[in-house]
Amino acid sequence: MGSLQENQTKCVWVQGPILVGAGPSGLAVSACLSQQGVPSVILEKSDCIASLWQQRTYDRLKLHLPKQFCELPLLGFPEDFPKYPTKDQFISYIESYARHFSIKPRFNQAVQSAEFQPGSGFWRVKTQDFEYISRWLIVATGENAEPALPEIVGLDRFHGSVVHTSAYKSGSDFRNDKVLVVGCGNSGMEVSLDLCRYNAVPHMVARNTVHVLPREILGFSTFGIAMALHKWLPLKLVDKILLLAANFALGNTEQLGLRRPKTGPLELKNITGKTPVLDVGALSQIRSGKIKVMEGVKEITRNGAKFMNGQEKDFDSIILATGYKSNVPIWLKSCEFFTKEGMPKTPFPNGWKGENGLYTVGFTGRGLLGTASDAVKIAQDIGDQWRTNKECKNSCSSHIILLKRS
Repeated sequence: MGSLQENQTKCVWVQGPILVGAGPSGLAVSACLSQQGVPSVILEKSDCIASLWQQRTYDRLKLHLPKQFCELPLLGFPEDFPKYPTKDQFISYIESYARHFSIKPRFNQAVQSAEFQPGSGFWRVKTQDFEYISRWLIVATGENAEPALPEIVGLDRFHGSVVHTSAYKSGSDFRNDKVLVVGCGNSGMEVSLDLCRYNAVPHMVARNTVHVLPREILGFSTFGIAMALHKWLPLKLVDKILLLAANFALGNTEQLGLRRPKTGPLELKNITGKTPVLDVGALSQIRSGKIKVMEGVKEITRNGAKFMNGQEKDFDSIILATGYKSNVPIWLKSCEFFTKEGMPKTPFPNGWKGENGLYTVGFTGRGLLGTASDAVKIAQDIGDQWRTNKECKNSCSSHIILLKRS
């Protein structure tokens, strides 16, 4: 206990920015900063980079978009990687990215609080071991920092296993089970598909409307087609084209219990951040009856669930495919830049910069493409300040200085 108290008194001055989070967002900004000649320190609460990918993703996961839309700045994927890299290939890419730019985060540093001090003009970032001080704070924890757990009546009395997709690895753990999958986004669809491989019987809850699009149209990425069309056509017209193509390729999904929103997929993504589902085989399993689509859950019982349409079914397990959320409100103090949900109040493309040296990356709702764009902007902006600040230019050789408290 004594040594812990000693550590808590240690104060570290950081010459460059402090980044919170060593996921793809934090690594991208750090790499771009190094290109600007700006040192930085990354604080990461886990023991590895990209912990969401390494510790909280299922085995069959692949990138939903072609690799060219998922590259981080300054270093692309290896040429021999497939069009849609696997989870392990993406982790390999991220690790090689960190090695290439000599990025060495400070692991096991869980940020407890970060607050701007108007009197000094510095950010003070506290972990369990140190207090870090810098002119700049870059929030790189992103919009998928923590599992989003729904409040469902009766969930605590269910007799079987209840897991969030962050703890799901493979359908082999649910072999021959009757499984309730809560959520019909990309995770809910893919987990249901994976369960089918192990003779489980997934019942997927589609409480809300959802856009399902083919991952490819005539061999071309649907996302790539949408990006190309949007350069020349209004967003609503692009949405109409996508929906026509989707209906042609997939048929009427409403007949399968998957109601489409009235707003088009791209427009909805821009407004709410809700991503359309890119089908990788789940729809064919729904048509065959191997994946059952259910209406909203009214309540969970000891042995199963009651649904809004009056049905009641027994289940062996429940998987919560309910996504993730930002954790910024937990640790970022006295800051008006973020909403209570932990998202920047300023919409894309201007949500990357706040006041008093505050920056954010990984909150665009546009995946790794948005991350790459914001990383370049942040590094350029801080780089300009760094070069014009005499104190920075004349600082000592070390970019981390351990200060002694009086």
